[in-house]
Amino acid sequence: MWLICDPVLVNGVACKNPGSVKASDFHFRGLHMMANTTNPLGSGVTPVTVTQLPGLNTFGISMARIDYAPWGINPPHTHPRATEILVVLEGSLEVGFVTSNIENRHISKVLHKGDVFVFPVNLIHYQKNAGKTNAVAIVALSSQNPGVIPVANAVFGSNPDISNDVLAKAFQTSDDVISNIRFKF
Repeated sequence: MWLICDPVLVNGVACKNPGSVKASDFHFRGLHMMANTTNPLGSGVTPVTVTQLPGLNTFGISMARIDYAPWGINPPHTHPRATEILVVLEGSLEVGFVTSNIENRHISKVLHKGDVFVFPVNLIHYQKNAGKTNAVAIVALSSQNPGVIPVANAVFGSNPDISNDVLAKAFQTSDDVISNIRFKF
């Protein structure tokens, strides 16, 4: 039976005792509401993972709503524990992912309302609103706790910092450029 794993951790989340489960563990309200897109990226994500919906634990699924202002982006990121499938509900999105090293192929497509696209597990991927109106997408993920690693935040916002000389050499630029970018994170 589901959830009979107390006190076992699954993907870092403790399973609930079946005797203490209640309806609210299986219910999430609010996916119909637009997320705040008034940020520098122009996007907002409303996640529905095991954190928001405890009843997902051990089921291997989660989802999210992503809202995009005109030209807004969901920046390059990875999900270390999940494949993602996206469906466009409103607007048009440019989407893409990069295959693994050595090939590093950029696979991309412009999607329209009703189109679906898959991002393979742990590959860097992104979405960009390709239109002049708001766009909305729903994603499903193959883990109750998919994790998210935004590439720029991980590289330039790590704590403690990755040293400037390492990043300058990796990006083939100067320490000053790295310092300027890091300041934004």
